[in-house]
Amino acid sequence: MKLKSLLKKSGYLSISFKRLKTNHIQIKAEINSVKGVFIIDTGASNSCIDLKLCDFYNISYEKSSEKASSATDQISNTMISKKNQIKIGKWFKKNMTIVLFDMTFINKTLNEHGIECVSGIIGSDLLKKGKAIIDYSENKLFLKS
Repeated sequence: MKLKSLLKKSGYLSISFKRLKTNHIQIKAEINSVKGVFIIDTGASNSCIDLKLCDFYNISYEKSSEKASSATDQISNTMISKKNQIKIGKWFKKNMTIVLFDMTFINKTLNEHGIECVSGIIGSDLLKKGKAIIDYSENKLFLKS
């Protein structure tokens, strides 16, 4: 039995993703009913959006006391937004918290590789809520409905 069939019987939804030449996983998602392009990062603690896009995604936010860490030291100020809706394929969650920060350096790096800018990152917080399974051989993300 194929993985997709087994997971479907267990209540999982299948979402196709694109593998970039940088080996990042790119996926389309909706934040507060607005479509965008995101990278899945299993090493990111939180799902994030570029601070410059908060109006575009209808996000209200407040200053965060959390310090963001990454492979770079270029993240300084972070904001936090609560009660957001996230939809990936047919998978949908309400009341999601999103961290906002300036993602200029991330998009600059992607552009240097000829890859389009992303709105944000789908992190392990969301992947955990969806009991995510990533099938690299089929380019599928499975989230439990």
